[in-house]
Amino acid sequence: MRYRTRVTAPVAALLTMAASLAAGPAARAADRLAPARGRVRGRTGTGAPGGGSVGDRVFPELGNSGYQVEAYHLDLTWRADTRLVDATATLSAYATQALSGFSLDALGLDIHGVRVNGRSAGYQQRGEKLLVIPHSCLPDRGGFAVEVDYTADPRRILPHTGWVPTPDGFATAGQPQSAHTVFPCNDHPSHKAAFDFRITVPEGLFAVANGSLVATTRTSTMTGAPQTTYLYRSRHPMATELVQISVGDYTVRTRQGPGGLPLRDIVPTSRAAALEPALALTPGMLGWLEQRLGPFPFETYGLLPCNSDDPDAFQFTGLETQTLTLYKPGFLLDPESSIGSHMMHELTHSWFGNCVSPASWSDLWLNEGHADYYGLLYRYEKGWTDSLGLNTLDDRMKYTYARGDQWRQDSGPVAAPSAANLWDSQRYTGGVLVLYALRQTVGEDTFNRIERTFLERYRHSVATTADYVAVASEVSGRDQSGFLNDWLYGTRTPKMPGHPDWTVTPATRPAPGSGTGAQRLRHDASATL
Repeated sequence: MRYRTRVTAPVAALLTMAASLAAGPAARAADRLAPARGRVRGRTGTGAPGGGSVGDRVFPELGNSGYQVEAYHLDLTWRADTRLVDATATLSAYATQALSGFSLDALGLDIHGVRVNGRSAGYQQRGEKLLVIPHSCLPDRGGFAVEVDYTADPRRILPHTGWVPTPDGFATAGQPQSAHTVFPCNDHPSHKAAFDFRITVPEGLFAVANGSLVATTRTSTMTGAPQTTYLYRSRHPMATELVQISVGDYTVRTRQGPGGLPLRDIVPTSRAAALEPALALTPGMLGWLEQRLGPFPFETYGLLPCNSDDPDAFQFTGLETQTLTLYKPGFLLDPESSIGSHMMHELTHSWFGNCVSPASWSDLWLNEGHADYYGLLYRYEKGWTDSLGLNTLDDRMKYTYARGDQWRQDSGPVAAPSAANLWDSQRYTGGVLVLYALRQTVGEDTFNRIERTFLERYRHSVATTADYVAVASEVSGRDQSGFLNDWLYGTRTPKMPGHPDWTVTPATRPAPGSGTGAQRLRHDASATL
C-alpha cells in the first residue's frame, strides 16, 4: 500500500537517505561499520544517516540505529464524530553518531509535519519508515527532540496493525511489530524508554494508558462541546510493544493487592457487574506469584477487557501490556477453572516480558515459556485438568517431550524462531520443557534461585537467552551452557534428566499444506494451557 509522500527538504538529501535506509540488512550492516559511506550534507554540517534496522533476526527491518530514544510523550485526541485520532508524538532522544538524518518506524499514519528541536524538518514516508532530515546535522552524543503531528484511523486496513477498534473507541495491541501503526517510534523491545500519555476524549468516555493517572482536566472544544483530558505516566521504562492506550465507555474498579499494591481494572460499563468475579481473582493470583518471583515490579496492575468480542479485530484472548492486561471481555465471563491459568500466564508477563524484556524476538521463549510454566503450575496446584485432559506437570511434559523432534523440525529450535512460526507452541510449552529440564538438573530450590536472580539482575531492562544461561550457570555453580544450548538450539530433543524412560516420537515430514505439528498462535495462552 502506498502512502502520501510530502517533501519539505532538498529532494537529493531525502533520496540519498532513503536509499541508505531502504538497502538490505547486509548493506545497512556495512554502512554501520563504515559510516562515511552515503554521507549527505546537512545545512550547517555533515554527518551520516542512521541505519534503518537494529539487526533483529526475526524482523530484520524493525527498529533504527544512530540514536536512542529516552522518552515518548504521546498527545492524542479521539474524535468520536470521525472516529479518527489526531496526535502529536514527541520523542526525546540522543544521537549515537553525527546524524544528517534518521528514521522512525511508522506505518499507516497520515503525517502532517515533523519538527526537530523545534524547527521544521524534511520528511518522507517510505514503506514502514518515516525518514527525517533535520535542519542541521545532529552532533554525536547530543540530545534532540522530534515532534511528529499525524492523524490515525484505527479502522484502516494495513498489512498488520496495533489498533483494536471497538464500538465506543479503541484499544491498542502492538505486539510484536505493530506499535508503529499507532505512533512513530523505534519499534524494538531492546529500546525501552519512559512514557507519558495525554489523551483527550469527549465527555462521557474514559481514556486509559499504561502507568498511573496523574491529572484530569475538563475543557471544551472550539464549538463548546465538553471534553476531558487524562494524563498518565509510567514510572518505569517500557518497550514500545507493551504500550496500551484505550478509549471507551469504561468504569474503573479499584481494589488492593498484596502489600497495598493499588489495582485498577478498566471495564466496559455495561459489563462491569458480570466481570466482577474474574476481576476479584487478581489479588490472590498476585500473592501466589509473588511468593515465587518476588514483589510485583510495577506501580499498579489491572485488567482491561476492552469492549470488543469481534474475532476479526481481536484475534487473541489476552495480551500483556505494561501494568494492564488486555482481554477479550467474553473470555472473562467463563468459570475460574477455565480462565485462572490463562490469567496467571498474562500476570507472569509482568515479570518475564514487561519488567525484563527480550533483547531480540529470538528471545521470545523467555517470555512465553515462563508465562506458560507458571500458568500450568497454578492450574495443577488448583486441581484443574488442562486442555489435554492432563493433571500434573510431569504428565504434560512427558506429552510435550514426545513431540519434541517433530516440533523442532516443523517450528525450529525453541530459541530460533522465524517470523512465520514465532507464535507456535514451541515458544510456549516448548519453552516450558526447557525450564522443566533445567529444574530436573539443578533441583527445585536452585531453579527458583535462578529465576529470582535473573529477574533482579535485569530488572526494568532487557536480557538475552545467553544472559539466562549465564545466570543459570552462576547460580547452580556449574556451566549449564552446553546443556541448555542443546535444549534451546539443538535439532534433536536431548534426554530428559530424571526420566530415562521418556521417549521421543520420530519426526515425520508433513504433507504439503497440512500445517505443522505445533499449534499456530498469536500470543494466546488459551490454546496451550
